[in-house]
Amino acid sequence: MKLDPTTMPDWQIAAIAEQNLRPISDVATDAGLRPNEWFAVDRNLARVDLHAVNQRLGDAPQRAKYINVTAINPTPLGEGKTTTTLGLIQGLAKLGRRPIGTLRQPSGGPTFNIKGSAAGGGLAQVLPIAPLSLGLTGDIDAVTNANNLAMTALNARMQHERNYDDARLAKSGLTRLAIDPATVQIRWAMDFCAQCLRAITIGKGGSQDGFETDSGFYISVASEVMAVLAMARDLADLRLRLGKIICAYSTSGKPVTTADLEVDGAMAAWLLRSVNPTLMQTLEGQPVLVHAGPFANIAIGQSSVISDLIGAKLADYLVTESGFGADIGFQKFCDIKCRATGLAPNAAVLVATVRALKAHGGGPAIKPGAKLDAVYTSENLALLEKGCENLLAHIGILKDAGVPPVVSISVFPTDTPAEHALIRRVAEAAGARCAVSNHWLKGGDGALELANAVMDAANEPTQFKLSDLSAPLSKRIADIVVKVYGGDGVDYTPEARAKLAALEANPDTARLPVCMAKTQYSFSDDAALLGAPEGFTVTVRNLKISAGAGFIVALTGEIMTMPGLPKVPSAENIDVDDMGRISGLF
Repeated sequence: MKLDPTTMPDWQIAAIAEQNLRPISDVATDAGLRPNEWFAVDRNLARVDLHAVNQRLGDAPQRAKYINVTAINPTPLGEGKTTTTLGLIQGLAKLGRRPIGTLRQPSGGPTFNIKGSAAGGGLAQVLPIAPLSLGLTGDIDAVTNANNLAMTALNARMQHERNYDDARLAKSGLTRLAIDPATVQIRWAMDFCAQCLRAITIGKGGSQDGFETDSGFYISVASEVMAVLAMARDLADLRLRLGKIICAYSTSGKPVTTADLEVDGAMAAWLLRSVNPTLMQTLEGQPVLVHAGPFANIAIGQSSVISDLIGAKLADYLVTESGFGADIGFQKFCDIKCRATGLAPNAAVLVATVRALKAHGGGPAIKPGAKLDAVYTSENLALLEKGCENLLAHIGILKDAGVPPVVSISVFPTDTPAEHALIRRVAEAAGARCAVSNHWLKGGDGALELANAVMDAANEPTQFKLSDLSAPLSKRIADIVVKVYGGDGVDYTPEARAKLAALEANPDTARLPVCMAKTQYSFSDDAALLGAPEGFTVTVRNLKISAGAGFIVALTGEIMTMPGLPKVPSAENIDVDDMGRISGLF
C-alpha cells in the first residue's frame, strides 16, 4: 500500500511501515555497533550496551559532523522539528552518508495531552511508534521510581527525626540531619499532566503516617533525576551525580543530599538499565538513539550526552534535536550539553514554517483543536515578511554562537512558492543557507535539498563559543536575556535576589552554567509577546540548584513544572483492537 500523508494519519502510516521494518540487527550494524555491543529488548527495539561500546571506543576521536536541529519560536501546534530531524537523517542516507540520530524519549504527559507523541510525522518518523510513545524501554518509569524513592526517604527521615531523640537515632546508625521542612527542593513525580497534584498536603494522620507538610508533584521529565540521566557520561558519572541531588536544607542552611539520605546507590540501581540508549530506526531504516527526555522549557531539553558521545564516534553525521526554539533549546545545547560532551556543532538547522512566521507577524492566535484562521492557509506576503523578524533573530543566535545556520522551510500543503521564495530571500540576505524541505510528504527524497545544504554548511570553518563561567552568575543570566533574547535586562523577585547572592558567594555554585526555564512561544517571559520584541525585561522569580545535573535553573514567568490537561486531550483518540494494534497516536 502506498503511504500517503495527505490521506493517512501518522499512526496509520507507522502501522503499515512497521510491517516492513529492517531487522534491528541490521540497523545496529549500520550504526557501527558490533554484536556484543547491543542486546535486543523486543523484535524491533534494542539497547546499546554502554559498557561494551566504551571498552572499544573509549577515547576514540570524534568522527561525525555534528548537526543540531533547532527552530524559531513555535506555535502551540509545533512546527515539525522532530520530523525535520528524521527527514534530514533520511536525506543524508539517500546521498550515501552514514547518519545517526539522537532524540529524546516522549513523555506520557504530552502524548496523552495536546501535543501527542514526538515520533515525527508523515514519511519522516521514528519507529515503532507505539513503544516510543508508551514507555519505550522503561526509562521514564525508572526516573519516576528513583525520584520517588528519594522523596520517600526524605519524608521518612523527617518523621523519624521528629519522633526520636539523638540517642535513639544513633542506635539506628543515623545522625540528625535537622531538615527544615520549608526548604524541601524535590517533589513527587508522575508522567502525566495532573494539575490537581501540583500542591498537596502529605503525612495526614498519626505520628507513624509520615511527616505532615505541604508538598506536590512535578511531571517526571522535570525531575532532576531525568536531567542527571541526560547529562551523565557513563554509569560511574551517573552514580556520582545522583548523590549530589539536593533534596532540602538543614535548619543551619546546609544542603541535604540523596547521599546524606543514603539512597543514591538505590537510585542508581533503579537506573542501571536506563544508562543504555535505546536503538530505533527511521521509517527508511536509519539508526536513531533515543535516550533521556527532559522538557525544554522547564529543563535542558536535550537527549543524552551518552548517546551523542556514542554517535559522534560511529557516524558520518550525528544529527541531534534540541527542544523548542534556538532561544531555549540551542542556547542550552551550546552552554550546557556541548560543555559536557566537549563536542562542537558543525552546523545548525533552523526549522521555520509559513504558519509560525505569520503568527509572529501578527496573525490571529493559534489554538489547539480550533480551526485555523484563513490567513494561515492563504497567501499573505506582508504578514509573512513581518513575521520574518523572528526568523532573523534566531539566525542571529546561531551566528553569534559561531555555528553556520541552515534555514529549513518545513512545507505545508497550503504554502505557496512565493511564500517560500520570500523566506529564502530573507534568510540568505542574513547570511544563512536555506532549503525547502518536503520530507513530511516525500521522506528522504523530499529532504535532499536540506541534506545538501547541511553538508555544505558543515564543511565551513566554525568559531564555536561558550559562555565564560568565570563571569558572575548575574551577568551570565543578563547576557542570555540581552544577547540571546534581545531584551533590556533582568528583574528579580526578592526571593530570587537573595538566592542569587547566596549562589554567587558559594564557590561550588557560582560557576555553574545557567538553565533558563521560560516560555517557548516568545523571546520574552510573556507567551503572548510574539515576533522579535524589544524593550522588555525578564523576571526571574526563583533560582534552584541542580547540583547533580550541574547547572542553576532560573525560573521565569509562569512556567510550571506540572502541566495541565485540556478539556479534550489526545488520549480520547487512542485505542487498541482485538489484535493488540494501537491506533490514534500522532
